[in-house]
Amino acid sequence: MTATVFVDTDVFLYALDDTNRAKQDAARNWRGVLWRERLGKVSYQVLSEFYVNALRMRPSLREEARAEVLDLLAWRPIPTDADLIGRGWKIQDRYHLSYWDCLIVAAAKVAACRYLLTEDLQPGQKLDGVEVVSPFLADPADLL
Repeated sequence: MTATVFVDTDVFLYALDDTNRAKQDAARNWRGVLWRERLGKVSYQVLSEFYVNALRMRPSLREEARAEVLDLLAWRPIPTDADLIGRGWKIQDRYHLSYWDCLIVAAAKVAACRYLLTEDLQPGQKLDGVEVVSPFLADPADLL
């Protein structure tokens, strides 16, 4: 794999969630490959959403979620600034997606990612040159 992959919040949440073993295994596989290959990208929005939703899922995950956020700082998260907000609005106007999804797409674009790993958008869809990939329908080897 040579292309960078922007990872949405749901992938990190499923990696912690043991209620769906198949999704947990797939999420952990993606996360592991992206760490090893140094191809993963995130935004501060993703890190914040992950932390809040992990605690909603199980308050006992606080320390594990904090450790994950601290580890993911190594991926040099994209900040939500005025430029990103403006890019997000343009994407929202063009594709009519939720604002939060548009910020994710905008961050993926800023990070020069070829792929956006998420279950929240249509797999195969291309948004401003970023292709949506479902972490549960595709394997990292599919993108090699």
